[in-house]
Amino acid sequence: MKSAIDITWVDFYKELAVKLLDYHENRKELIEKVKKIYKMTEIKLPTLERNNDLTDIDPFTVFALFNKSSFNLSNKIKVLEAIAELFEIKADLPNSFDSVPTINNMGATFYYFKGDRNKNDIDELWMLFKAALVYAKNPTPTSQEKFIEYFDKVMSKKGIHNSKLTSGLYWIAPEKFVNLDSRSRWYIYESGEITDEIINKLPRINGKLSGEEYIEIIVNIQDYLSNEETIIENFIELSYDAWFYSEKINLQKKNKDIEIETTDADKDVESLNYWMFSPGSQAVNWDVFYKKGLMSIGWEELEDFSMYTSRGDMKEKLQEINGNTNSYINITNAIWQFTNEMKIGDIVYVKKGQNKIIGWGIVTSEHQYNPNQEFKNIRTVDWKDNGEWITSIKPAPKTLTNITPYNDFVENLKILLEEDKIDIENETEASLPDYDKDQFLDEVFMEEENYSKLVNLVRKKRNVILQGAPGVGKTFVAKRLAYSMMGVKDKNRVQMVQFHQNYSYEDFVMGFRPTESGFELRKGTFYNFCKRAESDIENDYFFIIDEINRGNLSKILGELFMLIENDKRGTELQLLYADEKFSVPENIYILGMMNTADRSLAMLDYALRRRFAFYNMTTGFLTTGFKSYQEKLASAKFDSLIRCILNLNSEINRDESLGEGFIIGHSYFCNLSNVTDDELENIIEYEIIPLINEYWFDEPDKVASWSEKLRGSIQ
Repeated sequence: MKSAIDITWVDFYKELAVKLLDYHENRKELIEKVKKIYKMTEIKLPTLERNNDLTDIDPFTVFALFNKSSFNLSNKIKVLEAIAELFEIKADLPNSFDSVPTINNMGATFYYFKGDRNKNDIDELWMLFKAALVYAKNPTPTSQEKFIEYFDKVMSKKGIHNSKLTSGLYWIAPEKFVNLDSRSRWYIYESGEITDEIINKLPRINGKLSGEEYIEIIVNIQDYLSNEETIIENFIELSYDAWFYSEKINLQKKNKDIEIETTDADKDVESLNYWMFSPGSQAVNWDVFYKKGLMSIGWEELEDFSMYTSRGDMKEKLQEINGNTNSYINITNAIWQFTNEMKIGDIVYVKKGQNKIIGWGIVTSEHQYNPNQEFKNIRTVDWKDNGEWITSIKPAPKTLTNITPYNDFVENLKILLEEDKIDIENETEASLPDYDKDQFLDEVFMEEENYSKLVNLVRKKRNVILQGAPGVGKTFVAKRLAYSMMGVKDKNRVQMVQFHQNYSYEDFVMGFRPTESGFELRKGTFYNFCKRAESDIENDYFFIIDEINRGNLSKILGELFMLIENDKRGTELQLLYADEKFSVPENIYILGMMNTADRSLAMLDYALRRRFAFYNMTTGFLTTGFKSYQEKLASAKFDSLIRCILNLNSEINRDESLGEGFIIGHSYFCNLSNVTDDELENIIEYEIIPLINEYWFDEPDKVASWSEKLRGSIQ
């Protein structure tokens, strides 16, 4: 456990806590230093008081400035650098924050604003802060009594809850105060990792904790951790293991057997991860991986990666195989992450050597073990691009690296590979190819009546979400629908982005971005698109959002939540980061796409549903267009496979846990000119079977039966 955690932050946080004691009676100077932090870093000062008229502040809120869930690593380090200078902190500057709980950006002050808080609220926060540090240093009956007194006073205040207050106490003395955010509470009370003997001694948490209950939890957990048989030795390791173990369980269970509650003090369990991957020395396996739509990291002598319950087991097996005592730290870490931490929807960048990126894609399956294949331990990947891009940032020389924490690196990769690019061609309006309803119906397997209904819906509502099962062609339809409504294939008037859990308001509208000399305000994708449409009001523009339900819509849209409404188009509002009025022009249509089969996503909230119309898309197997396409292929094996898919869809539709939203779409079988056995086998093995394996993960016999039927249909 110890080797897995970087605890550099502990000394820094503890020293800052002691320094803040000097400002108990000198809060004006503390406020000036807080303001100076943001001037030095050129980061926008957060709202710490109504109308930003800041006249008082407490020490827990100072810690919350850099422990907000929305704060990226780069900005966090910048703030800590400024704090180190202003408060003369001697401890090493941390750059990793393993086991550190965060709180929600909207609740980052420990006090209510003036007019809503009581007169003594901030004073009592200071008294608790002081009492906590005294008790942590010298836990006598007297210091404990004083701590409990102010703990109860603070806990009784509006806006204070168990997660928030215990996170604040953990920040200032992590060896003495246990963090009780929802992950830690789940880990202690429900995970099975803590013995029943200990759990039975603990008070049950029903509502707000009292100071006595909190001390009782601390004492009993400390006794448990002091046991020689307990691997975890302190509250820091406990907080880390609670996060790590809950991640592991969520990935394994995928919301089936255990659902771990998360709150504003938690990290996002289902957040998108970014990975850097090396497909062998000098990318020797890249062509095969790209063609087959998979990735593998080698070390096949370990056989099935999923049978190992820990990195230690892997290390011991590798030592046994190779007859040595090497640590195999990087190897076992890569194998463990590939098997247990990578998840469907994650982004994988492929590297070659030290400065080349040669492709990227989206993970589409869990770990699979195929003992009779060349690459036995694999994940399937929807590779999106194959090329060569030179980067000045050298990736770590490892087979697999989680680069999610390195926000700047990820952003640079996105820009480098132009994931959000728009194809702007140097063509005049007259030279652009026409595109109308007939061409749409030739390319899209949809009946004319349904096309007309969809067009009328888009014209009337302006914001429409295309929802349906995987493979019904939502993205394909969205682009061609835009062209058909414009009457011309003008790529300059259509823009597409993909939402994910890390997509933000700053990406979408505007925000501050780091430069070589500091920070600068940059306009986001939607802002620029609106300005382009505003200057060409006579023509229609279409903004397409793939995976719209994967993003935090309230966070991404901000004040645009209102402006996108049909009857609010043209209405101006003040933007968050700029001194300007902004509106969404009437000639912009927003098309979103979402998979109804994505179990990992919460339902969209009512506020969003009120602003969008929802159009259900289903398979096109029985449409006139698909039947014509099928006839042109003139393949008995293809016909047999389609019949099998229709039967499979009937089975999926009848399944109470699945239903119509999970049926298999027609797009898996499109764009075939000459049907070959290899093409059909690849569709079955690498697209359809992994999908039904996910659907019926707990019914292996059903998966095996349908896999056999699918394979048999093309024999």
